[in-house]
Amino acid sequence: MDISFSAEEQAFREEARDWLRSNVPMQPRPHHGEAMVEFDRAWQRRQFDAGWAGVAWPKEFGGRGLSLLQQLIWLEEYASAGAPAVGCYYVALNHGGPTLIALGTDEQKAFYLPRILSGETIWCQGFSEPGAGSDLASLRMRAEIDGDHLVVNGQKIWTTYAQHARYQELLVRTDSNGPKKHHGITWVICDMESPGIDIRPIKCMDGTEHFCEVFYDNVRIPLKNVVGDINDGWRVTMTTLGFERGTGLLFDQIELNNYVEHLLELCRNKALPGSVGRAIDDGELIARLGNLKAEVTALRAMSYKTISTAQRGAPGPEATMVALYTVETMQKAFRLGMELQGGDALLLPGHPGSMQFNYLNSFIHTIGGGTSEIRRNIIGERALGLPR
Repeated sequence: MDISFSAEEQAFREEARDWLRSNVPMQPRPHHGEAMVEFDRAWQRRQFDAGWAGVAWPKEFGGRGLSLLQQLIWLEEYASAGAPAVGCYYVALNHGGPTLIALGTDEQKAFYLPRILSGETIWCQGFSEPGAGSDLASLRMRAEIDGDHLVVNGQKIWTTYAQHARYQELLVRTDSNGPKKHHGITWVICDMESPGIDIRPIKCMDGTEHFCEVFYDNVRIPLKNVVGDINDGWRVTMTTLGFERGTGLLFDQIELNNYVEHLLELCRNKALPGSVGRAIDDGELIARLGNLKAEVTALRAMSYKTISTAQRGAPGPEATMVALYTVETMQKAFRLGMELQGGDALLLPGHPGSMQFNYLNSFIHTIGGGTSEIRRNIIGERALGLPR
């Protein structure tokens, strides 16, 4: 691993730190509804106006064009400053936009990219279907060519923020006769205000409604909205999913480290349920916290190694290892936070940001973006060379 920072990069760190200290919103981010959308939009616009939007995007498309090390520095300072998660703009900034930069037409780039960076448009992802989540290539939603349009019928699910999104990165099946099931898929931009779209939010156990199921009834999408070519969607999809690798998990890891520190402070001032002594005097509990702290430190080292490798080429399966270890460590930490509260954990309100909310919300992380089981398959096959 080779990660070192030049004088220029240290100066960039100071620049980022100074701007964040002066601009990070002081009020907490709402977790649902129009208040959440307005908060995310205002924060994205503030970054855009100051030249900090799309730090990984090339300069010719309005981004900052930062190197991997500069992106790492930005994310470290961003998380340390307590800046809010990207929220509603995650798909637009980290999926849709980068995919268009890599494979979109000049017309698509000129229209969509400025609107993403400025915070004008929110995107959602229309990939998963009932029966086609982890096995994405099994998707069945049909799209038939009718003149200069695709006519789309079917259903998508697990569509985060669909009720707030203007556009969607959508996978449809345009050919069912290919030699393999991932053939015949097309990646297309869907306007969520098109006639025939029915969006139904799903209330999650953390109390929010950020997931949705979406139904499409003869929805007409112009062929000019196809990214890549008809039946070329699997290649485009692999490009889209590839943008999940890299530095993104550093934000979660830094927040996780802060959470573990919060648990340590809680133990110094709180008695264990059913005990009169401080929690920090319990040897078994402190051993668990010590292990958590060590795991968070190991995660940071793993991320640095992945970034070091990525500087010399595309990241390999080690990025999947970091993702798996991060989300499972998050669940472990949030579960311990609940245990520290004992029976009170069932009585206290689970408002956004509370330990109860974090614990309930943590279950999505070992499902969304690839289940833990699928990630273990990837590690086994691509890192360890095990048979399928």
